[in-house]
Amino acid sequence: MNPKKITDRNIMFTQHRPFEGMDFDLNLGLIIGSKNNFIIDTGFGSESVAPIIKYITEYGHLREPIIINTHSHFDHVWGNCTFPNSMIISHPLCRKFADRDWDNDLQKWSTYPRGNTKKHLPNTTFEGVMHFPEDGVTIFHSPGHSVDCISVYDEIDKILYAGDNIGDTQDNVIPYIETDIPTFERLIEIYKRYPFEICISGHNKPQGKDVLSRMENQLEASWKQQVAKYGLPV
Repeated sequence: MNPKKITDRNIMFTQHRPFEGMDFDLNLGLIIGSKNNFIIDTGFGSESVAPIIKYITEYGHLREPIIINTHSHFDHVWGNCTFPNSMIISHPLCRKFADRDWDNDLQKWSTYPRGNTKKHLPNTTFEGVMHFPEDGVTIFHSPGHSVDCISVYDEIDKILYAGDNIGDTQDNVIPYIETDIPTFERLIEIYKRYPFEICISGHNKPQGKDVLSRMENQLEASWKQQVAKYGLPV
């Protein structure tokens, strides 16, 4: 897993994996705060987060880790067990879905675990917004890709972590949507409230603020295609 320094306190760790016949990048995030370290998603298991732990140790950033699960999908939570004594934050629905799906996902995606994947659920849930003022970090509910999605905003360096609310390729910044188009339209409006300069997502390259206008354009085009295909009312 390759680390990429986005800013002095924001590091993105990318793991390259084949997935259903396609090239697949998984991005995990690290924010080095004044009081806490924030690890954003835990990947396919303990081996996914090992490079983050190594980085923290080698560079002397030995602060209390806070783990954030942006949503319940297996490639974002399987490494939680690496942090048995840490705060692991999610939306309540993320905890509910992870509890429901963990064992089935391990069977269904049996070639993807890396290291220890023992079931370990989020232990701190919230609805709405959660602030860490000492660290300049805000976490907020942001349903879009799925109903349980949360996002993380670094107020100091103006970095937005969007999880899987951004599509997987440069040409397609709209992800697979498990909610609906009106919900995703509201998501874009929520993101507009945050003056971010760089957006880090679960599977794409870092994006600039223009990603929101590209999302709007692609969402409109997608809607028009559905109207034409299914005869939906405009």
